[in-house]
Amino acid sequence: MKRKISTLVAALALGLVSMSAVAADQVTLQLKWVTQAQFAGYFVAKDKGFYKDENLDVTIKPGGPDVAPPQVIAGGGADVIIDWMPSALASREKGLPLVNIAQPFKRSGMMLTCRKDSGVKTPQDFPGRTLGVWFYGNEYPFLSWMGRLNIPTDGSSGGVTVLKQGFNVDPILQKQADCVSTMTYNEYWQIIDAGLGSDELVTFKYEDQGVATLEDGLYVLEKNLADPAFVDKMARFVRASMKGWAWARENSDAAADIVLENDETGAQTENHQRRMMGEINKLTAGGGKLDEVDYERTVATLMSGGSDPVISKAPSGAWSHAIWDAAF
Repeated sequence: MKRKISTLVAALALGLVSMSAVAADQVTLQLKWVTQAQFAGYFVAKDKGFYKDENLDVTIKPGGPDVAPPQVIAGGGADVIIDWMPSALASREKGLPLVNIAQPFKRSGMMLTCRKDSGVKTPQDFPGRTLGVWFYGNEYPFLSWMGRLNIPTDGSSGGVTVLKQGFNVDPILQKQADCVSTMTYNEYWQIIDAGLGSDELVTFKYEDQGVATLEDGLYVLEKNLADPAFVDKMARFVRASMKGWAWARENSDAAADIVLENDETGAQTENHQRRMMGEINKLTAGGGKLDEVDYERTVATLMSGGSDPVISKAPSGAWSHAIWDAAF
């Protein structure tokens, strides 16, 4: 009997060791904004077990108006973050060595949306107007655009007055601003839902203006890329995430529903998230491995800000295909 018990204990011990040996690798992802369809691919990958299939235990941390992803990763609060490239490159120039390892978003969804009754018809009508602009790193594409147009942003004669826009569209609804920053998948539709018709608005897509910069990309700290174990873990993370994005494009409404299930605030609505998912799928189509042409265009735009460009020189080492190549 004692021999049987000893054998059983030994077997259990071996089982525990075996389970420990294959324990899932922990990954913490910091989102750029709150839980919404903008990040559906990651929630899908977790919900559908794509991360689990890669032996990963992924924690997805929502963002918000008081959350700056570069600060989070700098403080050790995340392994990988989602950020817009203007913000990431500005952070890099300031001393935080962020590296783009994948670019799920191929196109920009950023726009400037104006009231038609403001008289704004073309960018040449901007001087003398009040324009709502997001900050916390989101202002860089706008400042580069104004720099290219040689339009001052200090409220001086011949320039524009910049209204520090909160993360809502109240300024345009209350006529505090002639134009506000919007995304094709979010704030534009908030304006529509608030009662202004599309025929009462004029939109300027950054893509159409030739000043689009890369948006939601995946970034890690440069030092971690020297660790083979980290590279392997991130390769598995990227592979599963891209599988999540592919699933979201093929199952748009179902993907939006998964986002809703993960919204702990209960603030999101089915109609808004399903509509957002449709718009997001347009931006992620063709995304994944960073396109060097898109990268160079972004850098050129950020350096064309007149006397005060977003970045003063072309970055070095700001992106790497090492993770992507290891994943695929």
